[in-house]
Amino acid sequence: MTNYFTGGQADLFSFYRLPKILFIDPRFRAISAEAKILYGLLLDRMSLSAKNGWLDNAGRVYIIFTVEEIMESLACGNKKAVGLLRELEEKAGLIERRRQGLGRPNLIYVKNFAEVSEGNVQKCQNDTPRGVISTRQEVSKGHGNKTNQNKTEMSKTDPFFSGETGEDAGMESEGKDDRALYQNYFAQKLGLDALMEANPEDEDMLREMQELLVDTVCSHRKMIRIAGDDKPFEVVKGQLMKLNSDHIRFVLMCLKENTTQVRNMRQYLLASLYNAPMTMHSSYAARVQHDLNAK
Repeated sequence: MTNYFTGGQADLFSFYRLPKILFIDPRFRAISAEAKILYGLLLDRMSLSAKNGWLDNAGRVYIIFTVEEIMESLACGNKKAVGLLRELEEKAGLIERRRQGLGRPNLIYVKNFAEVSEGNVQKCQNDTPRGVISTRQEVSKGHGNKTNQNKTEMSKTDPFFSGETGEDAGMESEGKDDRALYQNYFAQKLGLDALMEANPEDEDMLREMQELLVDTVCSHRKMIRIAGDDKPFEVVKGQLMKLNSDHIRFVLMCLKENTTQVRNMRQYLLASLYNAPMTMHSSYAARVQHDLNAK
């Protein structure tokens, strides 16, 4: 008999990330649900490739995910797998494939869904990445960067699980490596460069948020205090890993609108970030309702 989830237990498991924008943005309505799921699988591989240093000469991360692997992951046939890749590449511009030739698997560049414009829907032949470094990763056909060989299927909330960290690791060098990985992860996941460009007056606050997030997810504590309550570290970490650029904009807005005195800004900011995924939509809905009633 299957048990029910209680409390924050769901945050203790590993999940594939499937961007909500793929379902709500008109740009991606023509893409099938299965293609969107495949994009989530490719995003998962991206984190692993970044950890393994699979970069081209321009510093762009690429992955190897063969058609056979797609067939196995999605329990579909060859024609279906090829069609899903074509959807992501030609209809949405969400990926770009580069052939290596000589029976070797294609390299896949997964593009940022937040930066794909209407004009990127069709593949641009002149934009093919060059200078791919492949000397360290000679991969035979049918074999990619397997996530199950790198512990990403373990019940961790990390998108790139690099082994035991924290008190169980006991190695300072691993802690430093983990911190660098998380700094890069949050910078990309939150779109910090774009946020800073759009909000130059908030650059210091955005950098403070990034450091606070990294400090928290790299903490060795078993419990983290959020708004006066002690919560399990894994639950807090899982919640913070859900944050995206929309949540950060929401937190910035709330900070600017706050008129009460904040005695412990770090604790206040951490609580705001932790609660953002749970309160953002209801807050916006309440604002819309208020504006409608005021008319």
